[in-house]
Amino acid sequence: MTGFDLSGLLQGVTNITWQQLIMVAIGMLLMFLGIFKDYEPTLLIPIGFGCILGNLPVSANMIGPEGLFGILYKAGISNELFPLLIFLGVGAMLDMRPLLSQPIMFVMGALAHLGIFVTLVISLLLGFNLAESTAIGMIGAIDGPTVIYVNGKLGDLFVTPGLAAAIAVTAYSYMSLVPIIQPPLMRWFTTKAERRIRMEYTPRPVSKITAILFPVVLVIIASIFLPEAAPLIATLMLGNLLKEAGVVDGLAETAKSAITNTATIFLGITIGSTMQAAQFLNTGTLRVLVLGLLAFVLNTIGGLLFGKFVCFLSGRKINPLVGAAAISAFPMSGRLAQKVALEEDNQNFILMHALGANAAGQIASVLAAGILIQLIFPLLLK
Repeated sequence: MTGFDLSGLLQGVTNITWQQLIMVAIGMLLMFLGIFKDYEPTLLIPIGFGCILGNLPVSANMIGPEGLFGILYKAGISNELFPLLIFLGVGAMLDMRPLLSQPIMFVMGALAHLGIFVTLVISLLLGFNLAESTAIGMIGAIDGPTVIYVNGKLGDLFVTPGLAAAIAVTAYSYMSLVPIIQPPLMRWFTTKAERRIRMEYTPRPVSKITAILFPVVLVIIASIFLPEAAPLIATLMLGNLLKEAGVVDGLAETAKSAITNTATIFLGITIGSTMQAAQFLNTGTLRVLVLGLLAFVLNTIGGLLFGKFVCFLSGRKINPLVGAAAISAFPMSGRLAQKVALEEDNQNFILMHALGANAAGQIASVLAAGILIQLIFPLLLK
């Protein structure tokens, strides 16, 4: 009887590189933050697990075109299906009534995304190409599905795969860090007196017909003027219509739970698998992290400054903290604005107003993505 040949069993161990070990450690860190620190666990756990699998010595069997991740990438990332399914669920969670009762929130949501365009210009100056700069700027919206959608639209011809993975992971990572990054900015750019401003607790009522017509009208307008953003707007507004119709509660519940959770699992693990050491560990990734943080900070500051301006125009009737909620991190940013307001006055309830700004930010991020794709994609094809 001959002895066992252990060379095949040891091949994986001998082939692993120190770069892959670093990426495995990063994957474990993401999972640790999700499990033990409760930082967006629905995002970080599948991303971290995918990162580990994507850097195993035998991962080619899973990452190749016929492997698990290759199939998932073609099925839901390269054709933008997973982000669109997630937007269907987000729409079913959104309550547009606080936004519709205060139209000024639409402007607040738009101006809170100026950091996207500023970061785009800075990225160009640092040597990234136009497509990469666009995707990096979109990180500021703190909206992972939209970032992935923009990445997919710009295509592998314009954004290098390793950088595309860094952009997607950065967007999701900063989504998990919203509770850490935003509150200090809220305190630095507002005064105690401003944070104590009480707003009318109940916004003016919005009729059911208005809530139903809004998603339909918005889809029609977006499809005419921003066709590149139409799929995002359509899925977001379809989810909202299911919620507001009141006669298809089962569909609305399926959209915001089963469909969203399933798409999030597949999207997270697939994005994590693209964090491969050979493409991810470079100075480009570090610059994406810094620029993504800059975009996030600038968006929050922009919302706060416009909130202060509206506060002044209204005769101090609007709490500027609601401006910080005008990004896409729904409903996290709205709740954080409420939390910071309560720190100064435990009877100050601005949550409904902040969620209105939050809904405006969600819509504004999608429109910003559509505008950028509409303007930039033709330039890339020349």
